[in-house]
Amino acid sequence: MAEEIQTRAQSPYNFEQCLKCSICTVYCPVSAVEPTYPGPKQSGPDNERYRLKDPEFFNEALKMCLNCKRCEVACPEHVAIGDIIQAARIKYSEHKPSLRDTMLASTDLVGTLAHTFAPITNFALGLKPVKAVMDGVMKIDKHRTFPAYSLQTFEQWYKKHAEEQEAYPKHVSYFHGCYANYNFPQLSRDLLKILNACGIGVRLLDHEKCCGVAMIANGLYKQATKQGKHNIDIMEEAVNRGEPVLTTSSTCTFTIRDEYPHLLNIENGNVRNSIMLATRWLYQQIEAGHLKLAFRKDFHQKLAYHTACHMARMGWAVYSTSLLKMIPGVELTMLGDCCCGIAGTYGFKKENYKRSQAIGTPLFNEIKELNPDFVSCDCETCKWQIEMSTGYTVKNPISTLAEALDVEATKQLNQ
Repeated sequence: MAEEIQTRAQSPYNFEQCLKCSICTVYCPVSAVEPTYPGPKQSGPDNERYRLKDPEFFNEALKMCLNCKRCEVACPEHVAIGDIIQAARIKYSEHKPSLRDTMLASTDLVGTLAHTFAPITNFALGLKPVKAVMDGVMKIDKHRTFPAYSLQTFEQWYKKHAEEQEAYPKHVSYFHGCYANYNFPQLSRDLLKILNACGIGVRLLDHEKCCGVAMIANGLYKQATKQGKHNIDIMEEAVNRGEPVLTTSSTCTFTIRDEYPHLLNIENGNVRNSIMLATRWLYQQIEAGHLKLAFRKDFHQKLAYHTACHMARMGWAVYSTSLLKMIPGVELTMLGDCCCGIAGTYGFKKENYKRSQAIGTPLFNEIKELNPDFVSCDCETCKWQIEMSTGYTVKNPISTLAEALDVEATKQLNQ
């Protein structure tokens, strides 16, 4: 009994298991470029012991954390270091979200307004005077490039094709997220192209909300919790119909599966195992012999794959890369294990911009040296950062699969 008590973790984040080896600090991208950051070991398990005794030990420097989870990937004892830091920010930080924080976090509201006037919005966001005003007034760095908005959202496009999707004998549900709805709906259409060719229809969830990752990062925890609970409710409806819930964003996936219960106390046990990245689901279906893909013989591309931080945390990069390797004309190179530095809205903020770019510099240099036809990545914010910082196009693996797909041959294989 005594041994059991000694070895059992008493905290929800397992910080008692910390060996103080500091390997998390070695792998921390912020610690590598920012000498004033305490580092994950001190910010996480070390200071958590003190914070539990006195909240005065909370350090606002914790806001420098990217929440990339690389510390958790490196930890030999599986201490939830990133969760400890984020939970401390939620519990102890006295920082109130500013207008900038609220705007960056309100992706559904901003997306709805921006896409309605997409040509004007995109033009205005590229003007130097507009960037200068945002830099001076809102503290959004003037060097940051904003992602373009689409005039037609994916949901608007889908409504015109929803009846077609119901004609298929099998179905999956799709959580598209903000980016694949407001900014780049082609990604969502690419997923439908692949699944439809395999004889599978796609259904949308009932009024999905943003996964809430930007709200968590910017201190809007009540709003994130409200949206998270709604998302879990509508996902339960899909799962109860026997449908998996597929996604095309690694960060959305990770947030819903792991951040909801760990940081927002949202119970997702009934649906967690049914929520997965589309590449993982496709790979599993192909390996089980349930689906087959055929590819064009004239597709030849040299691409470099960047493992997004949350993909590394889930351990799912192997599914995306394995699918890409199935394309006969693809020459695939794995980029080094390096964070791009943007961390969602983190890299947009003036106080973080230089640090964000410094973190990503080794990755940018590697891409330029390799000179691929394009970069492949499962994270949309990595896409923004890499494209802005290198000039190379970044594509989601789903888009590459759709581009290389021989639709008619795939239909025949899945009859």
